[in-house]
Amino acid sequence: MTERTVQPPVRPRSGRRPLPPLAFLLVLALAAGAVWWTVLREDQERRAEAAEECAAAEEPPPSLDPAAVSVRVFNATDEGGLAQTVADELAARGFTISEVANDPTTREVEGAGEVRHGSPGRDAARFLGVYAPGVSFYPDTRATAVVDLVIGPEFTGVAPPEEVEAALTAPEDAPAEC
Repeated sequence: MTERTVQPPVRPRSGRRPLPPLAFLLVLALAAGAVWWTVLREDQERRAEAAEECAAAEEPPPSLDPAAVSVRVFNATDEGGLAQTVADELAARGFTISEVANDPTTREVEGAGEVRHGSPGRDAARFLGVYAPGVSFYPDTRATAVVDLVIGPEFTGVAPPEEVEAALTAPEDAPAEC
């Protein structure tokens, strides 16, 4: 007699296609790559800015004619009239004041304030920074040499002439991060 072998039943196809899960994984990988690229690029920009600040700290601020520096003074505090007071003091020292107003940006200003400038106004910003002790420098993309002095909550006033003269003749100490 012939023996029959029992074959397992054929399993029906499930009808699932691997395409949707693969597409999902591809989109997920692209999103992860985009996040990674953004973080890497921002880190490179931060390092470049830090290197520029360190290089700038090694040389003394340029000594410019204040009349050649165009300044916009903005108040980023709750104290009314502070921008006008500072603008009057800077004008008395010879600076060209082009605008006085509250800070038009939504940027949060901490400490003594910020000096915002474009690449053409880098030297003017460093020169103005001598007159506003404690401010930080914020480079932006403007194409003009106009410099913004944004007064922060810890601003104590324009530096006395003796301090300005001393700062313009002596080189600054490099920041600890350099």
